[in-house]
Amino acid sequence: MPGCFKKTLFALASLISFASFILIVVAMGTPKWMTGKILCKTGADLVNATDPELVKFIGEIYYGLFRGGKIRQCGLGGRRSKFTIFPHMVKKLNTGLHVMIIMFLCVAIFFSLVSFGFCILNAIKVPYRAITGPSGLCLWNFFAGGFIVLSVTSFMAAVKLHHLTERIANFQENVFQFVILEEEFEDCFWLCVAGATAHAVNLLLVAISGIHFPKIKTKTEEANVTAEDIMY
Repeated sequence: MPGCFKKTLFALASLISFASFILIVVAMGTPKWMTGKILCKTGADLVNATDPELVKFIGEIYYGLFRGGKIRQCGLGGRRSKFTIFPHMVKKLNTGLHVMIIMFLCVAIFFSLVSFGFCILNAIKVPYRAITGPSGLCLWNFFAGGFIVLSVTSFMAAVKLHHLTERIANFQENVFQFVILEEEFEDCFWLCVAGATAHAVNLLLVAISGIHFPKIKTKTEEANVTAEDIMY
C-alpha cells in the first residue's frame, strides 16, 4: 500500500487530470477561441470614409473549432450571422491543419482520462508493472500535455500564417471584402493552455512522489536497571 503522502499526491494528480479533461472538452465545444474586429473595406472605399466615419464599417467576428458568428457593418447597420466550420467552410480553410487541431485535442482527451485512471490506481495500491506506476504516469501526462501544445501551436499557425480569421470573415462574401483590424485569443484558447499546464504540474507531482524522504526515528531511552531497583 502507498503511504499517506503518496496517496495524497496521486489523488491530487487524478483531480488535475480530470480537470484537464473538462477544460479540453469545454474548449472544444465553445465558439470563442478567437475574436476580432473586421473592416468592410469595400463599403468604406465606396463612400471614401474618413477616420470618424470608419466606425460605421467596423464589425466583429468570433469563432472556435466548429462554429462562430460575425457582425457585418457595411454602412447600413449591423447584420448578425452565424456559421459552422463543417462541412462547407472547412473546404476554404487549411483543411488538414484544422482537422489536425481537432485530432490532437481528441488524443489529449484520451491520455488525460488514462492519466486520471492510473493516478487513482496508484493512490489505491502499488502497481506491479512499471507502465502503470509513476513511470507510466509521466508518459501519459507527457503525451497529454504534448498533444495539447501541438494543437495550440497549430491553431496559432493557422491564425497567423494561414490568415484563418480573414478567410472565415470573407467566406461566401461575393460583394464585400473584409480586412482584419484586430485579433485576440479568447478564453477557450487559454483553457487549452491551462490544460497543458495542468499536465506539467502532474509531472512535477509524480516526480515528488518518487523522492524518498528520510524517516525520523525516535530513540527510546534504555532503562538503567541497578541493583537497588532489583531490591525494591
